[in-house]
Amino acid sequence: MKIAVDAMGGDYAPREIVFGAVRAARKFGCEIVLVGDEEKIRGVLSREKGWEDLPITIHHASQVIEMGEHPADAVRTKKDSSVVVATRLVKDGECDAVLSAGSTGAAVTAAQLILRRIKGIGRPTIATPMPTPKGVTLLLDSGANVDSKPEHLVQSGLMGSIYAEYVFGIEKPRVGLLNIGEEETKGNEQAKATYALLKQMHTINFCGNAEGRDVPKGNFDVVICDGFVGNVVLKFAEGLAKTLLKLVKEAIEQGGILAKLGAFLVLPTLKKLGKRLDVTEYGGAPLLGVNGCCIISHGSSNAKSICSAIGVANDYVKGEVLAHIRDTLAKEELLTHAGETV
Repeated sequence: MKIAVDAMGGDYAPREIVFGAVRAARKFGCEIVLVGDEEKIRGVLSREKGWEDLPITIHHASQVIEMGEHPADAVRTKKDSSVVVATRLVKDGECDAVLSAGSTGAAVTAAQLILRRIKGIGRPTIATPMPTPKGVTLLLDSGANVDSKPEHLVQSGLMGSIYAEYVFGIEKPRVGLLNIGEEETKGNEQAKATYALLKQMHTINFCGNAEGRDVPKGNFDVVICDGFVGNVVLKFAEGLAKTLLKLVKEAIEQGGILAKLGAFLVLPTLKKLGKRLDVTEYGGAPLLGVNGCCIISHGSSNAKSICSAIGVANDYVKGEVLAHIRDTLAKEELLTHAGETV
């Protein structure tokens, strides 16, 4: 297993990216190729004792795509940028996966232009796991496409179902369409058209519309929506989790000695809760629908988050997600031609 890591992408690159990669090499034993400015990467690695004994190499790239640049233009003009070079390593078969915490638009564009979309997929989708009392709910799309046609949402549901099965081990994942009500007739034209298509699918376990409250409750294993709505839901959830933990901490500090004593007694439980709500526990989300494993990480990722994201890449490749998506799409195409489904 060899993973290309865009060492220059992210708010805290290359420091946190490199530290996270070192942690992942120790934890997972996978090979890491750090792509970016070699001098800067070596400067960070010099602070990590014993890194030379780890399966870590450096692949120099002289350019960086900044957050404010137009993704498509930057990918086409900056051929030696870290995210483009890292993605090409996967295309050329030198690495099994690429990971970037830089511009999401640039990472998605690089994957589409270099790795190309899987045959039969109109648009790729970002699949983000969200913690729930029942485990995780996979939300997709969470930011790759702000405008999606019904057929794109159906493809998201199909790929998300496969990912949930082969990575999370969920048998027949419950797939829901994010909507403003449970009834089939609810929602805008996009939602109603998508619902009609999903009802005809034989390869996924479509369980109807999912309302907003169903996502944190874990009533569905996979929830599909367009990237505009999904990104809003994701960032709202992240902000809410941080706010709740902050409010609990403030209440304890202002509650006097009894409140602090009670907090001490439940501290192990609070730590477990904080861990479950911590986005760094997953670190990255796969871009499903391209010919290769591409993991998108948050721009503010720290070393822990990058390490977790490399673990996500590890699980994706070991779960042979790409092969399962291709196989399922081939079956769907046969069914389509037979007139049995859409």
